[in-house]
Amino acid sequence: MKKRHWYDYLWIVTPLYLGLGCFNILFAWLGLLFFCLPLLIAIFGGSKAYCNRYCDRGQFFGVLGKTCKLSRKKPVPRWLKHPIFRYGFLIFFLLMFANMLYVTWLVYAGARELGQTVTLFWTLQVPWGWAYPTAVTPWVAQFAFGFYSLMLTSALIGLLVMVLFQPRAWCVFCPMGTMTQLICRVRARKQLRAVRETGRMPEV
Repeated sequence: MKKRHWYDYLWIVTPLYLGLGCFNILFAWLGLLFFCLPLLIAIFGGSKAYCNRYCDRGQFFGVLGKTCKLSRKKPVPRWLKHPIFRYGFLIFFLLMFANMLYVTWLVYAGARELGQTVTLFWTLQVPWGWAYPTAVTPWVAQFAFGFYSLMLTSALIGLLVMVLFQPRAWCVFCPMGTMTQLICRVRARKQLRAVRETGRMPEV
């Protein structure tokens, strides 16, 4: 039997995070950890260790697909793996993230009122005011609503492809995975260039 490690249980973070956001939207700020950690590990560690070992969302889909047998376990379509789709989805995701920041800035500047809704699939606005029990500075709440919208939408997309294809089909085109892969490639090229120029590996 394969030995279990503490990080094998990180899958619980995903339903916990999404659940907390249903009771208090301000918990959405915790999601910044999921954005920063993969990038920091890739930048300073030069690896995709987060994706391969610590990603709670990937583990969650694995539990649902394999253990709970909710996945059809069909091959992932080639177009989902294609660089054009992966990079295109990354660009689209970053644009939506930038738009979320812009709306937050408008609320901060007083040019727009706080919208107590969660936007699913970037189009469908669902009332979410019941998850805002404690009033805070409007832009802080606006960021939480927007960020939770991104996290919930991406989780729903991941659940959909999990059911249709392999349990961790989301990992094939995950924006964070694509970004960390790009960072690792840039680091690898710099190290290779340093080896060619100096004849030895650079110190990390």
